[in-house]
Amino acid sequence: MPLLRACGITPLLGDLDVPASLQRMAGLGQRVVHLAPPPGQGWGDPRTLALTRALRRRGKPTVVVYGSTSGVYGDCQGDRVDETRAPGADSPRARRRLDAENALRFLGRSAQLRACILRIPGIYAVDRVDGTPRARLQKGTPVLQAADDVYTNHIQADDLARACLAALWRGKPQRIYNVNDDSCLKMGDYFDLAADLYGLPRPPRVPRSTARDQLPLLLLSFMSESRRMDNTRLKQELHLRLRYPTVNEGLVAFPA
Repeated sequence: MPLLRACGITPLLGDLDVPASLQRMAGLGQRVVHLAPPPGQGWGDPRTLALTRALRRRGKPTVVVYGSTSGVYGDCQGDRVDETRAPGADSPRARRRLDAENALRFLGRSAQLRACILRIPGIYAVDRVDGTPRARLQKGTPVLQAADDVYTNHIQADDLARACLAALWRGKPQRIYNVNDDSCLKMGDYFDLAADLYGLPRPPRVPRSTARDQLPLLLLSFMSESRRMDNTRLKQELHLRLRYPTVNEGLVAFPA
């Protein structure tokens, strides 16, 4: 808060779980970036619904950018995935995000403003909790053996922030953008790469049949989906030039 005020920004506090607290925001924000996650339970996102209702009350914004998740695609069995692919969300977490996407796109169509959806994969950054693979490598957490492994996608946090800004100014109405770098790695290869960079032992490889007994459910859920995200639209429409086009460059630039 003091840092915002020092930059000449007057913060307005609102609680997405208390819709009445959002009333002061209506009519003030012309460009909105919505990055708040849904609640941790249920099948919908009442927080995003509350925000859309507040934004349409008066003086609606010109553009809203929403940070969603690549998880809405579901398991694509390693296929190359662009934004024209139909969602296949099959977990409560992903379905809540898809509900939020639908609410924002409906706001865009009905209120005649630009609603841009950013589908974001794994974010990495040294100043983010568990934002690099180091802690997991130090614990010796296993990864899947090559025959069972899945493709995973990444974006460095600074590039994600730049994508949000680009969408605010150049995003098309009700448009979806994959926000990922150019890496094409399976999960185990990603952790092997990080281990080599950090000078740590590579993680043990286990078959999927025994992984269920060794890994937490949340981690297993990520290991059940495989896709290779296409970022062509990000580059061509938002004109974003990635500073860290691969995880190798990102991890080297910001060693944990």
